[in-house]
Amino acid sequence: MFRPKLPDIPTLPTTPVVPQQTQAPSPSQVRSLTPTAGAVAAVVVVGVVLTALLAAVAVSAVSVAIAAVVLRSLFNSANKR
Repeated sequence: MFRPKLPDIPTLPTTPVVPQQTQAPSPSQVRSLTPTAGAVAAVVVVGVVLTALLAAVAVSAVSVAIAAVVLRSLFNSANKR
């Protein structure tokens, strides 16, 4: 009842198709849009370095905040005595 109807398989043309030859552009005009392995590696390396720098900044900020809280606590307790 719920079986899908499959389309008919198209048949291939029996006459051979001859591709038309066009003049290829000169190599200076050909520009590849696919990224090379070097470009991909550079992007990955830059991403890793930026992530490491961001993590280092975050860890430094947390340690400075903890040191500030500890120093504030020490100064407050010294003033009360």
